[in-house]
Formats: sequence, structure tokens, C-alpha cells
Amino acid sequence: MRVVITGASSGIGNELAKIYKNEGHQLFLVARRTELMTEFTGEKIVGADLSKLDESVRVGEAIEKWNPDLIIINAGMSLGHSRDKLTSINDFETVFLTNFSSIHPTLYPILNKWSKGYGHDKKIVFISSLASLISLPSSIAYSTSKRAMNSYAEGLRFFLKPHGAKVITILPGFIDTALTHKNKFKMPFILPLDKGVELIYDAIEQNKIFYAFPKIFYYAINLLNLMPNILIEWIVAKSRIGLNSEK
Repeated sequence: MRVVITGASSGIGNELAKIYKNEGHQLFLVARRTELMTEFTGEKIVGADLSKLDESVRVGEAIEKWNPDLIIINAGMSLGHSRDKLTSINDFETVFLTNFSSIHPTLYPILNKWSKGYGHDKKIVFISSLASLISLPSSIAYSTSKRAMNSYAEGLRFFLKPHGAKVITILPGFIDTALTHKNKFKMPFILPLDKGVELIYDAIEQNKIFYAFPKIFYYAINLLNLMPNILIEWIVAKSRIGLNSEK
């Protein structure tokens, strides 16, 4: 199988790449920090900053020529959580470009190909986040970008279904990666990287259309969203998520 993974230099993307490499699949790995990927000698490695339109277009054209079977859209960034200041315009734009706006130009060439009779048994996986289900005041940019990803994935699933291609959306909670190390608060239900990636890999193998975990965290967020707005506002105001402490 030919597997594309974006954001493959560390964290979830890097661990998934190791799994697919060990299984003998061919890899096309996209990352900004290619110097961190020495263990993937012999695989196709593309250096790119997907927050830049011309680079995401270049990567998209290369992916189409490579003709993959599985594409994992994992590249993303977070500013950490902070209730103390509003995200700057430049930071907000960088988060949104990286986490969402880069997706369509990266996928556009291969989507055109798959919609013309070449999409049978192909698969695209979007690594979103439970943060997309509720936007806390401490992570507005990140949550907004991931919610936009969910919407894009949903529409793309309907678009590709007649052509035989599958779209999977995965919403992890907190996983122990460099991304979450920026958070200076106690993260509920945080999972070790290997356990989190194992769950993601299994969901991909089982072709789950939508997979959110940990389940207890997912159900808690859904329950919260069913409450009256005045109660949600009170709970969010009392929440310690985003506070700069470990208390």
C-alpha cells in the first residue's frame, strides 16, 4: 500500500509512519522539519510548510503523481491554551492556514483523479480533535480550525462515496505529544502517545467513518453541548482547562 502522511516529523504522524513502515508499506511523508526523520531513509520525504499556499499546491501535485492508496491529513499546530490574551491576527492566520486552509490545495489534484474513476478502495483520514466539538476561550483558533476540518471531511465523504473512496474523521482527546506539552494545566484523560496512536490506527483499519476518543471525554462534551447556554457558560467559566496552573 502507498501511504501519505502529513505532519510526519513528530507526534501522531511520526508514530503512524513507523507503524506503516514496519508493515512494509511505501511512504510519502510531508513535514517542515525533515531533519528529524532520519529513521525513514529510503522513503519519499517532502519538506514543506503547508501554511504557505504555493507549498501545499506543490505537495498536492506530487501526491497526485505518486498515486497513493491512503492519505492521512495530520499536519497541525496549536498555540497552547491561554485565557490571558487574545490570539494575534498573525498567529490566528498561521493556525488556520496550517490546520485547515492547506487541506484543499493539498488534496485537490488527487480528488480530481479519484472523482474520474480512480478512487475505488482509496482512503483519506483527517486527524481532527475533540477540541473541535466545543470552543473554549483559551483555544479559539485551534478549535475553530478543527471544526472547519470536520465540516470539510463530512462534505468530502459525501462527494467521494459514489467513486468508491472512503473518508474517515478521527477526534482524539489529549495525547502526550509536543503539541500538548505547551499546555500548563492538568489535561483530563490524557493518553500516552503509543496508546493514542494504536486507537487511531485501529480506527483506520476498521474503516470507521467517525471515531472520537477517549469515549468518556467525548460523551462528557456531548452532554455539555446539550445543556442550556447559560449553564454551559457557567461550567466553562469554572473550568480549569486553559488556566496556567497545575492545580
